Amino acid sequence: MQDILEQLERKRAAARLGGGPKRIEAQHGKGKLTARERIEALLDEGSFEEWDMFVEHRCTDFGMADNKIPGDGVVTGYGTINGRLVFVFSQDFTVFGGALSEAHAEKICKIMDQAMKVGAPVIGLNDSGGARIQEGVASLGGYAEVFQRNVLASGVIPQISVIMGPCAGGAVYSPAMTDFIFMVKDTSYMFVTGPEVVKTVTHEEVTAEELGGAVTHTTKSGVADRAFDNDVEALLMVRRLFNYLPLSNREKPPVRRTGDPIDRCELSLDTLVPDNPNKPYDMKELILKTVDDGDFFEIQPEYAQNIIVGFARMDGQTVGIVANQPLVLAGCLDIKSSIKAARFVRFCDAFHIPVITFVDVPGFLPGTAQEYGGIIKHGAKLLYAYAEATVPKITVITRKAYGGAYDVMASKHLRGDVNLAWPNAEIAVMGAKGAVEIIFREDKKDPAKLAEREAEYKRRFANPFVAAERGYIDDVILPHETRKRICRSLAILKDKKLDNPWRKHGNIPL
Repeated sequence: MQDILEQLERKRAAARLGGGPKRIEAQHGKGKLTARERIEALLDEGSFEEWDMFVEHRCTDFGMADNKIPGDGVVTGYGTINGRLVFVFSQDFTVFGGALSEAHAEKICKIMDQAMKVGAPVIGLNDSGGARIQEGVASLGGYAEVFQRNVLASGVIPQISVIMGPCAGGAVYSPAMTDFIFMVKDTSYMFVTGPEVVKTVTHEEVTAEELGGAVTHTTKSGVADRAFDNDVEALLMVRRLFNYLPLSNREKPPVRRTGDPIDRCELSLDTLVPDNPNKPYDMKELILKTVDDGDFFEIQPEYAQNIIVGFARMDGQTVGIVANQPLVLAGCLDIKSSIKAARFVRFCDAFHIPVITFVDVPGFLPGTAQEYGGIIKHGAKLLYAYAEATVPKITVITRKAYGGAYDVMASKHLRGDVNLAWPNAEIAVMGAKGAVEIIFREDKKDPAKLAEREAEYKRRFANPFVAAERGYIDDVILPHETRKRICRSLAILKDKKLDNPWRKHGNIPL
């Protein structure tokens, strides 16, 4: 018995040591935590239960038979975040560069399967050189096994990826299919082909950071959702995001009681929107002053900034916020913002998170770049997402809601539950000037008459009352009572039930 216990302890010590002191030191030298240190920072203290610590690879080629380390380059198991269950895998770059082998993949698949069975999220901490070349196609098969589980888990349990080192080639597709991707500045990158291959094939010279660094993917490509300065900050923000989410699609998000009164009036909102309809204002001010305790967790804050998406709470309940941002492109919808918002709305719908939409949109962004880029199909993604969503949908039009963009932004016609407008809201096919120039073409040569027509159009249509007369707007409210009205609406919608027609799945315009 003593021999077995000693052997057990030796194997545990070898697994905990990973690639050894020199490689751990090198990891720290790059400003990175080890795989186990990351798990300790992410989970509640003492809550982690490790699985498959003794798993080793089965490769015998290229001298690998004599080079085995318990755990095989990934630490897997489960623990809690603020007392709530979560499954975790953390790739260990000190062991074979975190390269994925068949056994490595099996460990990841095992916790994903278990997470699906019990209904708990999966968080993946990625730090890997990619497929383990010595294993050839077995390694590629391992990746595909992980991909298949990512797809089956989509919309069933939340999946969060944190890129904390290299992530290249086929390895990028697992994070790409998860719900949220966080990156660490200067130490993490994602790309399908690296700088050397790019140079060989296209003759472009580019660094790894420029090609697939955290800043690139959070500002240019939109692949990642947030970028942070170091490992610890990234992991703390994962904990913060986790607090908004349900454990699975079988339950509702957690409720965190607040001392912020639901009937709190914010009188400063009455002067938020400028008198000049062409002057911008910051929509984030409205969000922060409306949600519980001014606490808003924004998703993709540096990408497609003409639309804002993120999580907050109203009367303790998790909500998803979607809002046009007049400070950027006047709040117009374009390709990037449509895709960003559509994906967010679909996530909220999958996990029973009500969607609150603040609307100030003059339309879709015009131009050949948008048309050639497929704005019709990409704009339809947002339309599809809102129309398909069955969660409570509350819409507040703060100023402009013009043309097709009015329809797309959670209008009553897309099964909006509660649609409100501020008194200065303008709901029309287009702005007054453009409208009268089309309707009264014959008056173009008479500026005075055209100005008179424009003023008449504004009086008649540049208000929320025409829509309200038809029931498209449920009520016209004062800006300072926005929080109260939203909280009351959420209360009546908490047991909402709405089903879509049976189908295997829809065919969203991808």
